Amino acid sequence: MKKIVVFLPAYNEEDTVGEVIREVPRHLGEGLEVQVIVIDDGSSDQTVAVAKEAGADVVYSLPNNQGLGAAVRQGLKLSYEHDASIAVMIDADHEYPAKQIPELIQPILDGTADYTMGSRFKGTIQGMRIHRRYGNYLFTLLQSILLRRWIWDGQSGMRAFSRSAIKNAHIIHDYNYAQVLTLNLMRQGYRMIEVPIDYKVRTKGQSFIKFKAYMSSVLPAIIKEMRRPVNRKRKSPVALMNPKRKTS
Repeated sequence: MKKIVVFLPAYNEEDTVGEVIREVPRHLGEGLEVQVIVIDDGSSDQTVAVAKEAGADVVYSLPNNQGLGAAVRQGLKLSYEHDASIAVMIDADHEYPAKQIPELIQPILDGTADYTMGSRFKGTIQGMRIHRRYGNYLFTLLQSILLRRWIWDGQSGMRAFSRSAIKNAHIIHDYNYAQVLTLNLMRQGYRMIEVPIDYKVRTKGQSFIKFKAYMSSVLPAIIKEMRRPVNRKRKSPVALMNPKRKTS
């Protein structure tokens, strides 16, 4: 039996966290068990109560608001401790399609990837505000240059990890995780695939990410990550083609 742990970092997401939890597929196939963990990042609303009512198997509350990077770090730690063969991270704001988790994890199940990212830019990005779109382009281009490999959506809030990637992923700052996590895993030699997903802009709540704080926090973290030594877990990572999107 393989365990798939789906974890949701959540900060004041009482309006949407329940919808995301209820949409997580619980039956992914024979021999696959699904567990949902919510990482409450010091919410001051009813996020914890809503998550429990919606059917979360575990709700872990950080003592105070520490940041998205800290919440994702805790989610990976708990996934490993709960014996996850695969961990799936999905934002609690209902912008990302939980119903596409089976597509996200399939390359890892097939053994063709260690790390997958749900790509909005290979799928749909309708409704994304222009400043967020260009911000995504900018930081994704930077990742592509640093890794010498084209990446479509480096800021995706929907990702999956093999057990080895769960264990060895390092997030070196608390504010965010998106860039440094991908840089860290791919520098270690882990194989990454982007899977097309359907994105819809949030209609409830408000993102805690602010442009000025993002720039001042993330750029130094990228520099720090690129300067720190890593131990390669794979000697020769395979250059993988992105899977074609299925059409009905």
